[in-house]
Amino acid sequence: MPDLPTPKDAAEAALFSECWDAVLSYADLCTAGATAATQLAKEAFALGMREVRAAETASARSNGRRSPRLPVIPLLLTAVRTTAAAWEADGQGQDLDPDLRLWLNSEKAARYTGPPLRRPIALRGLRDLQEADAALLWLSEVESLPRSVVARRLGLDPALVGEELDQVRGLFRDRCHRNHLDTPMDARCRSYARLLDAITRSPAADIPPDLSRHLATCVDCAEAAACLRPQGGGLPAALAGGVIGWGGLAYLERRRRAAEVRLGVGRPEATDGQSVEPRTLVDRARVVRGGLLVAAVMVSLLALATSMMPFGGSDNEAAGSAAPTDSSPVAAPRPSLPSATPTPKSASPTHSASATPTKPDGGKHSDPEPQGTSATTQSSAPDPGTTASATCKVAYHLDNQWTDGFQATVTVTTADALDTWRVAWSFRDGQKVGQMWDASVSQNGSRVTATAADYNKAVPADGKITFGFLGSWQGKNSSPYDFTLNGLACAKS
Repeated sequence: MPDLPTPKDAAEAALFSECWDAVLSYADLCTAGATAATQLAKEAFALGMREVRAAETASARSNGRRSPRLPVIPLLLTAVRTTAAAWEADGQGQDLDPDLRLWLNSEKAARYTGPPLRRPIALRGLRDLQEADAALLWLSEVESLPRSVVARRLGLDPALVGEELDQVRGLFRDRCHRNHLDTPMDARCRSYARLLDAITRSPAADIPPDLSRHLATCVDCAEAAACLRPQGGGLPAALAGGVIGWGGLAYLERRRRAAEVRLGVGRPEATDGQSVEPRTLVDRARVVRGGLLVAAVMVSLLALATSMMPFGGSDNEAAGSAAPTDSSPVAAPRPSLPSATPTPKSASPTHSASATPTKPDGGKHSDPEPQGTSATTQSSAPDPGTTASATCKVAYHLDNQWTDGFQATVTVTTADALDTWRVAWSFRDGQKVGQMWDASVSQNGSRVTATAADYNKAVPADGKITFGFLGSWQGKNSSPYDFTLNGLACAKS
């Protein structure tokens, strides 16, 4: 962990440790390189902790009464956004993600700093909760922590966390309903307010067609609908988007995948008396070193095998260099900064099995939290090496869809071991891929190519490759076709 404000006691030191990964994860989304991400995170962390300490001092002076404020982690994340806006205003915008810069200069960003009654409903609702209740909601819904870990952090009885969380969801809904009614709205929105409240109280209730059409065109009412139905599965996205703003859904997905890596996918939560602590830094470093060692051995074996075989041609699958566009209201890909001529990310246009790939700015931070990088340009290169001809099956799942955007997950099962991979497919209806995690992305017309990230290149025999992305669509959003793995066709499963 880099130098941060000096903790004033052991409790604050533990708080720093818990919050730093979240702040760095969002700062990484907001910047164009690892060095800038660390600097943005450090400045935002210092700003956020000053706000936390000032609020605690003010609360002590007012006999325990506190003004409404966010819990620590979302407060620090908003400090990242505030610091990024200050960079843009001070002429340091070249270090920020280009799409974030566009967002910071739009009306969407102004909602978060404008009149209180115009701010997102989820932001206002979370601020209105007691801090302990708001922290319980955020850690469970956005940070994706198991209830046993949430209970330990907040000093709650693990057996009662589920019941308390249900109560807090109800309180949050009530606050959001009140804030929705307080929001200045036109006569049409006002006419739907009571119907929206009644519909969202019943998880099984169907939305009438006229209300559905209205929600597709009205941002304020759509946000209210997501917050007023806390049991419908949309609460995490509503919280992340309403509180963080730009990059909310991408941050949400990163934290979910980070929880899976640190706590173990599919591991049962701890029962009474058991502990499910996240991996320590030493354990995580050991995992990273082990993975790199395995990858190095596999690359060396491949190079040896290649040198003993007669030279032959291979079928190449070119990856285009068109920059993806993203009209969704969340994080877009991290392309290189605008320039007259696109700059390839690779220092060499050819692929070498024994070469060690390099990253701009020294690479992303070493935390093994899943963080795919996106590339707007990619030079044509031979298909990545494999230990054998790939036999694969692919599953495409549409996770979520809204007016002009969607979220999807691609899972590829390979029969043979791979030392690196590249998955490609085609869209039928002109869809464009934006933010991608657990892989780098490039798109040329309808053809999309996802390339392995540094931490997930090696795949064992009968292993799975999984990555997700956000995209935009217009008119129709059909499933993609013509999937290939390293240039070889995959069957749909």
